[in-house]
Amino acid sequence: MNEAELLTDRERRAWYGLLTMQEDLHRHLSRELIRDCSITLSDFAVLSTLQMSGRAAMRVHEVRAAVRWEKTRLTHQISRMTSRGLLARIRCDEDRRGVWIALTDEGRAAIEAALPGHVARVRAMFLDVVPPKHLEILASISESVLEGLEEDADDTGS
Repeated sequence: MNEAELLTDRERRAWYGLLTMQEDLHRHLSRELIRDCSITLSDFAVLSTLQMSGRAAMRVHEVRAAVRWEKTRLTHQISRMTSRGLLARIRCDEDRRGVWIALTDEGRAAIEAALPGHVARVRAMFLDVVPPKHLEILASISESVLEGLEEDADDTGS
């Protein structure tokens, strides 16, 4: 690689700072959810997606689009959560291969118990330390990057 292909110091700080921040936030939030509520951050992602939908159940492909995971990861996560009684699989009458995913009473109780503490931790670890004007900039940056990724996926047929 020639020097022009390498990241500048500013680019490296921004890129690796983003990656490190994301990993550290994930680790801290996950550890606290497990300690306080006996659910993982992955459990939380699925449970909160279902709860926020306001519907009794969602198709697997809808959950997958919301959490933005690979199909196999979500399939394994749903299996683990179903075996723990947090989710129920419901056959889809319209599509014999399709499945609906629903919160069980235990899953609903788990997400309702986890939400206040999780939101408080997100606020303390992230929202309270980032100035409001930077939050707007970060939101704009995130939207730009995600839009570019969607365009790239459209161009490549992914």
